[in-house]
Amino acid sequence: MNRAARRLAATLVATSALGLGLRLYAAARVGFGDSEALYASYALHPAPAYLDHPGLIGLLARAIGDGSAPSPVWAHRVTAVLATLAPWAVVLSARALRAGWAGALAAGLVVAVVPEVAVGLFGMTPDLPLFLAWTAALGLAGAGLLAPPSSLRASAFLLLAGLAAGVGIAAKVSAVALAVALVLTYASREARAHARTPWPWAGLALGALIVLPIAAHEVGTGWPMVHHRLVATQADAGLSLRNFGALVGGQLVYLSPVVAVLAALVAWDLWRARRESLVATLLANALIAPLVLLVPLCLWSKVAEPHWIAPACLSLPLWYAGRENPWRGLRVPLLAARPGVALSAVMSLFVYAWVLIPSLAKIIPAASYDAKLDISNELYGWPDVTDSVLELVKRYRSGLPDHEDIVLVGPHWVVCGQLEATLGSILPVGCAGPEPADFVTWNPSERWEQADLVVFVTDNRFSIGARALFPHRVRIDSRTLEVSRGGHLARRFTIEVLALRDQAIRSTPASRKSARSSSSAGFGVVSSFSP
Repeated sequence: MNRAARRLAATLVATSALGLGLRLYAAARVGFGDSEALYASYALHPAPAYLDHPGLIGLLARAIGDGSAPSPVWAHRVTAVLATLAPWAVVLSARALRAGWAGALAAGLVVAVVPEVAVGLFGMTPDLPLFLAWTAALGLAGAGLLAPPSSLRASAFLLLAGLAAGVGIAAKVSAVALAVALVLTYASREARAHARTPWPWAGLALGALIVLPIAAHEVGTGWPMVHHRLVATQADAGLSLRNFGALVGGQLVYLSPVVAVLAALVAWDLWRARRESLVATLLANALIAPLVLLVPLCLWSKVAEPHWIAPACLSLPLWYAGRENPWRGLRVPLLAARPGVALSAVMSLFVYAWVLIPSLAKIIPAASYDAKLDISNELYGWPDVTDSVLELVKRYRSGLPDHEDIVLVGPHWVVCGQLEATLGSILPVGCAGPEPADFVTWNPSERWEQADLVVFVTDNRFSIGARALFPHRVRIDSRTLEVSRGGHLARRFTIEVLALRDQAIRSTPASRKSARSSSSAGFGVVSSFSP
C-alpha cells in the first residue's frame, strides 16, 4: 500500500468513525420514520412478502427484536453499524475486481460521504440489505469470472454471487435487475469459458431457491405486491416533466450536485468500455439493466422515488476504483472531485444536524415552514403518544369484559404502522383510512369495527377525522399532544376514545353522565387534555 493509499485509508477510517458516532448518537434520540415503523411491524406478521416489499426486512426486524418488533434504539444501533460497514463493502468488492488499494479506498470514501449512504442507510429499510447484497454480488461475480474457469475459486465465488443476488431480491424486487445483469454477463462472449461450466448457473439456481417462497406466496395470494405496486398505487400515473424533474433532482440531492455530475461521466466511460474486459461487461450490465427497468417506471409513476435507481449506481465507484484514467484526459472533473466529495460530506452532516438540533428550524420563517414537508418530524413525538394511549387504555380497560374489546385505529398506514410497531404486541391495531396497506390482511375492519372502544390516533397531516370515519360512535375522552421544532408546530397528535352509542353510557362510571348528554348530538366531546 503506497503513501496515497495510506492517506486514503486513514481518511476513510476517520470518516467511518465519525459516521458511526453520529449514527449511534442519533439512535438514542430519534424514533422510527413512518416507513421504518411499517417495516418494524413486519416482525409481528412473518410472511414471505408484503404489499410493499419481500420479507427479508421483516426477518431482519424480527431478529433485532428477538422475535418481536424491535425498539427504535436497537434497530438504529444495528443499522448504524451496518451503514458504517457499507463503504468498506465497496472497498472489498473493488479489490475483488482487482482494483488497486488507492482506487478502492477512494471509491469507498466517496460512497461513505454521499447523503444517500451516509444518511439513507441509517434507516431500517430494505435498501440497507439490498446495498450489501448488491455490492457483494458484483464483487463475488467479478472475482469468480477473473479466476480460471472450473477452478475452486471460480466455482465458490460464482455460487456465492448467485446466492447474494437472491438475497438482494428478497430485500427488494428491483434486485431482479441484478439477476438479469448476471445472466447477461454469463451469456456474453467475454464470459464464454465460464458459461460452459455449471457454476454461474448453479449460483443463480441457489439464488432462485431464496426467491421461491416469495414467488409462491405471490402466486398463492393473487399477486398482491405486484398489484399494489403497479396498479393500486398508480391511479394518477403518466409521463410528465414533474416525474423527470423529481428523478434528476433527486440524484442532485442524494449524491450532491458535483458527485452526481462525476457519476454521469463515470457511467459514460463505463458504457464506452463495456466490451474491454469481463469486469467492464459485468459492471456495465449491472448499470444498464436496472436503469432500463426502473427509469421508465420513475418517469411514469408519481409515487416513484428517486432512490429507486440507486443500486444501478453501485457499478460506478467499482468501475472508478479500477480505472487508471476514467476521465480520458479531462482535467476539470479531477479538479472537481475533492470539492465534490467535501460538498457531499457537508450535505450529510447538515441533515444529521437538522434532525438532531431542533432549534435549527428557526432559520426558516414561520410563514414558510411546512411541517408536512419536513420528514424529520416523523422521528419525534411517538413515545409520548404511546404513553398517552397506554394510560387511556388502562383507565378504560377495567370496565370492559375482554381486553380485545379495545382496538387502536389510525387514519392512514403511516399512523397505523407507528402504533403497530410500538403497541401491536399488546393491543390490536386497525387502519380505517383510504390507504390501510398491510392492515387489510393483518387486522381487517370486520374484526374490530364492533369493538366496545376504539382509541383513534391521528395527527395534523390528515384532514379526515373520527367524526367522518366513525359516525356511529361517541367520543368519551380525548387528548391533544403537540411537538414543536425551533418554535414551529411540527406535529399535533389527537387521541380520542370512541364508544358505540349504545355502550357509551356504561363505558366508565365517570363518563356515564357526559356520554348520556352527548349521545343525541352524534359526536359528543366529554373531555380534552393538553399536556
